[in-house]
Amino acid sequence: MASSSLVKLNASSSSWIGQQSFNQRPGSSCRLPVSNRRVSVVRAAGSYTDELIKTAKTIASPGRGILAIDESNATAGKRLASIGLDNTEANRQAYRQLLLTTPGLGDYISGSILFEETLFQSTTDGKKFVDVLRDQNIVPGIKVDKGLVPLPGSNNESWCQGLDGLASRSAEYYKQGARFAKWRTVVSIPCGPSALAVKEAAWGLARYAAISQDNGLVPIVEPEILLDGDHPIERTLEVAERVWAEVFYYLAENNVVFEGILLKPSMVTPGAEHKEKATPDTIAKYTLTMLKRRVPPAVPGIMFLSGGQSEVEATLNLHGMNQSPNPWHVSFSYARALQNTVLKTWQGRPENVDAAQRALLIRAKANSLAQLGKYSAEGESEEAKKGMFVKGYTY
Repeated sequence: MASSSLVKLNASSSSWIGQQSFNQRPGSSCRLPVSNRRVSVVRAAGSYTDELIKTAKTIASPGRGILAIDESNATAGKRLASIGLDNTEANRQAYRQLLLTTPGLGDYISGSILFEETLFQSTTDGKKFVDVLRDQNIVPGIKVDKGLVPLPGSNNESWCQGLDGLASRSAEYYKQGARFAKWRTVVSIPCGPSALAVKEAAWGLARYAAISQDNGLVPIVEPEILLDGDHPIERTLEVAERVWAEVFYYLAENNVVFEGILLKPSMVTPGAEHKEKATPDTIAKYTLTMLKRRVPPAVPGIMFLSGGQSEVEATLNLHGMNQSPNPWHVSFSYARALQNTVLKTWQGRPENVDAAQRALLIRAKANSLAQLGKYSAEGESEEAKKGMFVKGYTY
């Protein structure tokens, strides 16, 4: 198909090629017939279309969400250091084994995003982590981006690298058992955001999504709008609408199958340093307004990130968004908002593993109830109410 060949022609490109992305430049030796230049063709995502849609629907199943444990080795080291542990592979493996082997986890968790190290690891008993997940009907996922770097020509902003070699890496991840992928880029409101940064974020996400689908992985599309700043919630809504409009424009330009993707947006909140905090009802109202204006109903699932909110805040806000029917499955893809109490309960001690796993189930169940619109914050611990926002936080 002409559209597929055009997609693959640019599969390794990491640059934004602009409004004329599928028209040949003057003087090009590879010219399309005039009649074919502006034809809109739905991309079939190769032989994986049916599988992609099935995987996305499995993850977006009632009462379940995503456990994100895809922290890089450096970030995992920060988490371990907070409880006095060295950043060694054995310690990272022990912590992730604690999380993934929690009995009953699959009742509340439908997918887990892994770091590459974890995808290829096994438990201390020799069972592959991907098989541990499958046995609980949890879909294994994989972080595929290569992190943020400065964006030249911008207002001190970043872009996400990792498109080079993504197709071959994705094929290996699929072979290992991964069935969905994550790519995180960020937009900073205090930094503008500049038109360049928004377009780079949207184009990178779209290329990643197309390449992922071509290799059998459901892409999680994640342009995180950072909490940093003292702006009001109305400013966040304005920026979020602009970002998501750009993202869906380029997803369509790249012929991404919307039924085979998942979104991981930030909630629409005031800046973390704004003088007035918003209630869960207000956050739900603004966030759903943005989604209904920008996200097609063909998208099966919207799995929110917590972005530095406290465990209870993240759960309350999710609950608020599920008080009335939505066109999509509105759920969670939390890292710190699922792990914070778990880590502090564990403290790296084998005798605390059971208690830590119970703490994980408490948080997972709370968010499951929030996804169903049935959560109550009554009885939540003071630890779960502590905010986790860190200004200028890096992963």
